[in-house]
Amino acid sequence: QVQLVESGGGLVQTGGSLTLSCAASGGTFTTYVMGWFRQAPGKEREFVGTINKDGDTTRVADSVKGRFTISRRNARNSVYLTMNSLKPEDTAVYYCAASPSYVRSYYYMKENEYRYWGQGTQVTVSS
Repeated sequence: QVQLVESGGGLVQTGGSLTLSCAASGGTFTTYVMGWFRQAPGKEREFVGTINKDGDTTRVADSVKGRFTISRRNARNSVYLTMNSLKPEDTAVYYCAASPSYVRSYYYMKENEYRYWGQGTQVTVSS
């Protein structure tokens, strides 16, 4: 069983930056595709970004493209979401997710493709 713990959320002003971290334990991190999702109040959870096992392929949602970057450090069993130029509409609970993959190049963009989820961390962007 994989446990995922997010950290790094908080309150930031419009235009500011935050880096979220997700630490994984209980599994073999290098076999997992990792992803970030978010859920704003009253809205469904949505895809933010994904990264393949080796960390050399990433995808982010169009709404955050050019502002958010996803990365991972396999030696630290961690994945990161670096968020720049934050906007009030980025306010949400951000979730880390993991799912095993046996293909090096795979990444996942759909919620139902992920097996394990963290508890989430709140990001609030003030205007």
